[in-house]
Amino acid sequence: MAAIPPEQMQAAVLSWYGQNGRDLPWRHTHDPYAILVSEVMLQQTQVPRVVPRYLEWLARWPTAEALAAASPADVIRAWAGLGYNRRAVNLHRCAQEVTRRGGFPHDPAELRRLPGIGPYTAAAIACFAFGAQVAAPDVNARRVLGRAFGDPDAAPAPGRAYDWNQALFDLGSTVCIARRPRCAACPLVDACPSAGMTFSPERRQSPFHGSFRQRRSAVLKRLVAGPLAVAELDDEALAALVADGLAVVRGDTAALPA
Repeated sequence: MAAIPPEQMQAAVLSWYGQNGRDLPWRHTHDPYAILVSEVMLQQTQVPRVVPRYLEWLARWPTAEALAAASPADVIRAWAGLGYNRRAVNLHRCAQEVTRRGGFPHDPAELRRLPGIGPYTAAAIACFAFGAQVAAPDVNARRVLGRAFGDPDAAPAPGRAYDWNQALFDLGSTVCIARRPRCAACPLVDACPSAGMTFSPERRQSPFHGSFRQRRSAVLKRLVAGPLAVAELDDEALAALVADGLAVVRGDTAALPA
């Protein structure tokens, strides 16, 4: 296979994205709050499930200030069904801190100082909201970069960071998938050193059924319906929810945070 310059490979990916990029609602805004909501929801939750919940969330809380003013209990109830409920608490705390600051910082390092914001989410907000020319690769993008470019931390196409990061998301989630990539549909098939290969399964999370996560979820679902006596609940699961800010205990009663 003849070597193809990286710039030519980047151009091929961007051209493919121009024709095949998904039309997702968060790609129609540069509002840092809306992008934050989408990025937090997309952690551990698939796009088709996120789209309607994202739209519902922004209809209810269209700004960081609106979310900051909500009660933690309302935020947790609104998150129900998306899983990994601690994300809701962190998103609420982040909105409160942004409101206290008077807005979002632009620099990725400053964004990382916000509650619940890690390196990827900070880079994503900086790029998609403020135009920072930084790489923001999620697990799908890193897969493409590692297989095709040999570097999962490769820099974005010069001056095209927004489109480049979005293109890698789509290419990794629809074509360069984990075990059996669809190489025939890939714009990099003639240049990728991994073309035609299959791969071992990526590390998967332990099954939900029978897990401690399931126990936590069961307790939280009951608390969403209303306060309950502590004696009625799984004490270990309740303690974990309290530690994560998802529940409170007052005397003999457990409830969602006020």
